[in-house]
Amino acid sequence: MKPIRTRTVRAIAVALVAGSLTLTACSSESGSNNKGKDDAKSQKDAAKQQDPVAYGDAAASNGPAEEVAGAKPGGFISVYMQSDLTHMDPGQIYVSDAGQFSNLIHRGLTNFQEDKDGNLTVVGDIATDSGKSSEGGKTWTFELKDGIKDEDGKAITSADVRHTIERLYSKVIFDGPTFVQSWLSGNDYRKALPDGPYKGKHLPDSVLETPDDKTVVFHFDQPRPDLPQALAMAGYSIVPEKADTKEKYDKAPKSLGPYKIAEHKPGKSMKLVKNDQWDAKTDAVRHQYVDGYNFSSTVGQPSQTKRLIADQGEAKNAIQFTDSVDPAQMSTVIGDADAKKRTIQGYQPYVWQLNFNLDRIKDKKIRDAITYAIPNQSMVQADGGRYGGEVAGGLLAPTLPNFDPTYDPFGKLKKPNGDPEKAKALLKEAGVKEGTKLSYAYSNTPRGQAQMVIIKDALNKIGYDVQAKEIDRASFYEQIGKLKNPYDIYMTGWGQDWPSASTVITPVYDGELVADGASNYSHINDKQVNDLIKKALTQEPEEAAKTWEQAHHRIVEEINPAAPVYYSKQIQLYGSNIGGATYSNESSYININDLYLKQP
Repeated sequence: MKPIRTRTVRAIAVALVAGSLTLTACSSESGSNNKGKDDAKSQKDAAKQQDPVAYGDAAASNGPAEEVAGAKPGGFISVYMQSDLTHMDPGQIYVSDAGQFSNLIHRGLTNFQEDKDGNLTVVGDIATDSGKSSEGGKTWTFELKDGIKDEDGKAITSADVRHTIERLYSKVIFDGPTFVQSWLSGNDYRKALPDGPYKGKHLPDSVLETPDDKTVVFHFDQPRPDLPQALAMAGYSIVPEKADTKEKYDKAPKSLGPYKIAEHKPGKSMKLVKNDQWDAKTDAVRHQYVDGYNFSSTVGQPSQTKRLIADQGEAKNAIQFTDSVDPAQMSTVIGDADAKKRTIQGYQPYVWQLNFNLDRIKDKKIRDAITYAIPNQSMVQADGGRYGGEVAGGLLAPTLPNFDPTYDPFGKLKKPNGDPEKAKALLKEAGVKEGTKLSYAYSNTPRGQAQMVIIKDALNKIGYDVQAKEIDRASFYEQIGKLKNPYDIYMTGWGQDWPSASTVITPVYDGELVADGASNYSHINDKQVNDLIKKALTQEPEEAAKTWEQAHHRIVEEINPAAPVYYSKQIQLYGSNIGGATYSNESSYININDLYLKQP
């Protein structure tokens, strides 16, 4: 959950939660006057998120969703954001803010159902179950539920599902997930249907079949056991064929979910109201407790935190959407019993990393030097200290199965604030002259600005003249996702889309996915890594885990396309009148599906 590029299940592939310009930190080990208990989430907590996702049957997929104890109907929840959503067109959604928003208005074939302990089950969303496989997992069949309509009352059929998949082949869509398309038609999938469905052409029935209005059949050339999880991503939510306005759909999508857009002022605000065409009996995941949501997209992270600490007026009914507690105010929140009890916490699946543009920084000694120079702990401190993250040794998060907490090839656990002397020695070996310019692109969020200050200072100290280039948050990943981008280095955050290293290593480090709009931000194209990816994708999970580990070691130690910086955590505030607030392992944010107002 872009995503960060909250490409998350956690789709979460870029979490776009913000940091702060204030570099003084905030957790209990920072020497503040914090009197609160240090209960920051640890890697033990993260390990609880490593469990495999279960696949639900028809009974598990039936609505309505289990009632939230004490929930009441009515009222509007205020949503605080510091900038507008990156996308609203499902096909473009691969980032955390839009992924969180998606659950309010969009629906797909499947979805993630989460129990009170955070365990995840894939259930049928508009489908009757999580899918039925045959031919050893090469074929998957989905039957559609009765009563699924869009906000205009139009019944959703298999033709709409076919259209949803096929439109992802067109150049209209450039920023969403590519798993299903590439599984169906190969990594160069656009050639199979270059104009999508817009000129009357379709994928052959041997690939995607709709034998009747209620049935959708996917045909693959090899087993795809993860298809139900992939289809649960926001990027595969349904776009009704007759409602599709191509590029314009991003501004005014049709709802299938419990809420619909009533008013949208780009860059300022948005109002969601109940979608009266949504039927709770068809939905095993979502609720429709409140009358709607009022989004404000101009509330900075410090202001969000101040309002929610004060808990006055509108703030009583407010939540942070994908932003976290302002690091500069963390000690206040943790030390204030009333504020602290109004927080949700969790270990996110994201790894913050400094990407090297391998087309521009070709010498590994230079990449290693920059990696050693990064003061990882300072980056953690700027993002909330122990409540914001932990120093990273590799590029795979503690939320992934088989995580190795001792893996640390750059010695960051022993020297968490870097080794500038080693960095200087490597630069000298590489022949880099004092004052060499280095272009660093950063997002204009408080977090991005804080990271820029730290990185620029650290790299200037080892002899670089860092040229910081600010990019608007909403277009950051689009800009650095261009193959011919003019930047040497840029920070990204990546989280697995479901609990498998395949959803990290494949989209981010597969050389066959070097393209405009793709997530291979470093442009790594290594034959050995590519071969290991191909091998792992054909193996059973236990054997695949070993192959993914081999690929990870090759990437980090022998190529180094991105310097590991820190593993991300989440802590968010909400108002005292908000009920049903819990941390979601699926989204890595407040669970948007269960919220209500205690006093509507």
